[in-house]
Amino acid sequence: MPARRDGGRAPRRAGDPFTPEAPTDEVRRFFGPAFADIAEFARMLEEEGELRGLLGPRDMERIWSRHLVNSAAVLDFLPRRGQVLDIGSGAGLPGIVIAVCRPDLDVHLAEPMARRCEWLADVVDALGLDNTTIHQARAEELRGKGKADVVTARAVANMAKLVRMTSKLIAPGGALVALKGRRAPIEIEEAASELKRHHLMAQIHEVPSVMEDESTYIVKCTRTK
Repeated sequence: MPARRDGGRAPRRAGDPFTPEAPTDEVRRFFGPAFADIAEFARMLEEEGELRGLLGPRDMERIWSRHLVNSAAVLDFLPRRGQVLDIGSGAGLPGIVIAVCRPDLDVHLAEPMARRCEWLADVVDALGLDNTTIHQARAEELRGKGKADVVTARAVANMAKLVRMTSKLIAPGGALVALKGRRAPIEIEEAASELKRHHLMAQIHEVPSVMEDESTYIVKCTRTK
């Protein structure tokens, strides 16, 4: 791969060959009994993620660290039982990871794009996930069709918009669980009026990664009334 003037590697372009990231022993222990299915999901993403427009070129070499381990940060914030709704599921992150790791939960994946829903259906079929339902719909289109104990979102929108999109989808006592980066405190501050209006209380949790130095930030917004 050609070097840039600053000595670093040039960004990988679509179609360029890449070296898949290998899961470490710590990652295998982290996923435990779910590891085999997560590894198969990783293989599918490596083979088809870029081809089907699910992941960009820069993502392909870091599927485990940037996407799978990152998505798994939500697992400790899910209920013991009940329904989880993942909005804007896209490639299945974190929705498929949740469905694989928590077969005891009723997992719903909402994605408006037909080709991405086709991908999700292929993954659900390949992994034999009988706890998963796919909805070709935007979050707003699901209002009035039931409420989830937890609504999850990753790379969908800022917190103010997420609150407006999901508030009516959260069951009493339920929560919105959003995967965020370092700007999480700023987003919470900017969403203060929306959180208050929708009776949600936000808490930020830093979740260390088992593969990278950078942590994942989980924003959990719990319904107060």
